[in-house]
Amino acid sequence: MDLVDPILAIAEKLYALCGEVKANKKRCGRLANRVRALEGVVTTVKTKGLGSNPDVVEQGLRELRVTLESAQEVVKKYTSASFLSRIVKAYDQGEEFEMLNERLNDAFQVLSLALQVDQREKLDSMFAESTRREEDQADRESDRKELERLLRSHSEKLDAVQDGVDSTRNEIKDIKVMLKSSQKGNLKTPSLHLQDIREIKPEELDFGVPKVPIMTSPSHELYKGEYNKFTVAIKRYTYTANTTPGQVRKIFRKEVETMKRFESPNILRMFGICVQDENGPSPTYLIVMEFCERGSLREVLSGKGKLPWERRAQMSLDAAQGLYRLHQSEEKFKVHGCIKSSKFLVDAGYRVKLGCFELAKTETSLKRSESGNKSSLHYCSPQQLQSVNYSYNKDCEIYSFGIVLWEIATRQLPFKDMSDKEVFKKVCEEKFTEPLAADCPKHLAALINACRSYEPFHRPTAGVLVDKLRKVVQELEED
Repeated sequence: MDLVDPILAIAEKLYALCGEVKANKKRCGRLANRVRALEGVVTTVKTKGLGSNPDVVEQGLRELRVTLESAQEVVKKYTSASFLSRIVKAYDQGEEFEMLNERLNDAFQVLSLALQVDQREKLDSMFAESTRREEDQADRESDRKELERLLRSHSEKLDAVQDGVDSTRNEIKDIKVMLKSSQKGNLKTPSLHLQDIREIKPEELDFGVPKVPIMTSPSHELYKGEYNKFTVAIKRYTYTANTTPGQVRKIFRKEVETMKRFESPNILRMFGICVQDENGPSPTYLIVMEFCERGSLREVLSGKGKLPWERRAQMSLDAAQGLYRLHQSEEKFKVHGCIKSSKFLVDAGYRVKLGCFELAKTETSLKRSESGNKSSLHYCSPQQLQSVNYSYNKDCEIYSFGIVLWEIATRQLPFKDMSDKEVFKKVCEEKFTEPLAADCPKHLAALINACRSYEPFHRPTAGVLVDKLRKVVQELEED
């Protein structure tokens, strides 16, 4: 039980820090309240023991400590930043708070095993998903309005400051852009994610002229277009199974409610489906999704653009946050099933997003069944390689994700030029992992190696990865 007192000490410091922030006050306050509630749970564990599942609760305490340490660094950095930095980074920090709230909820679910039934029921309402989402949405809107007020109250001082202090010019430029947006009523970042997932009318899409695909495959063509003034990617199926528009719509509507659970800046946004020429002999089916300017993660890593370690660490964190969101969703969508670098997309700002699983049933209904849709052997865990009957699970997915993290760190292709037999021998018989560069930050290297551990038991969960990668990013930013 040596973990309890350090956790309570960190929680107390974090609670105090949350009261010092100047922006995103509502979200910080909500974070503080949930930390306070967890203090009560941890205190109960201290006085009454680990409950009926001691190993699980002890592991939960270890993970909670990492989460609180990570949260403390985020809030500490945010409170010590200049006013201008706080304003420019307000929304990015807001997203971090939302992820921290998710991790605190994970901790509650685990630690509640040590609570009595009446205690657990009392706290359930605070951590219930529907309640949390409503509260977080209200906090987000309140903080948005407060940010607008701060921008307006300081707008008259910006020109004078910009003329006098060179180091703040870029920050002031960003603030002026945000201020203009707020005056037009457009300060709703990220406004793209406010769009509903729905059936889209053909006239709402603009492909541009001429219609030239930016990518083709045996089953579909991908176009760049516009929807509601957003640049989007439009996937058009070049042949479909014998599925009627009515059948497609029925499947699509069942999936929409599930898809809403995947709302995250690090999961590729789906806007919906569109059916063209519905009454014709060959209806055209389209899936409309977020457009990522830089293409797949694999394309970025194979390119010539500079990727300093700070950026690579942030890209790793983005990818982990997308995977974490997926793993926290409902039972039938707990795993992606095909994690590799080509399944992650990268937008203009190098934000990484997990894709290629959304509207899975709808997409399957639109194309002929395909075999061999799992990850290639280069991404398969030792357990999968040893037995085709091994049940794919989160541990397998974390191993595959470890290969992706290795790719981000090295920019190389995994097991390049090796045959399947050679991969099997290296991974299963020699328990080999491909080396990292000598200049790879040691904490990042440790996480990558942990994900690629031969034994599933030694691989971290996606949630732990998010916490620890956030600390890696913070350390690199400070350097």
